[in-house]
Amino acid sequence: MRRFAMKALFAALTFSKAGRKRIDWDRNILIYSTAVTAGLIALYLFGKLTARW
Repeated sequence: MRRFAMKALFAALTFSKAGRKRIDWDRNILIYSTAVTAGLIALYLFGKLTARW
């Protein structure tokens, strides 16, 4: 599953880069906010599983 997620992420990052030179801010914000959300969920679960919180 993790391998598929990484392939999907890299595909989203490189999709149609050759066609445009402009930065696609919507896509970048979507990818970064998803990564931040996943990181926060991982930290929350880590804290719950290790009984630190």
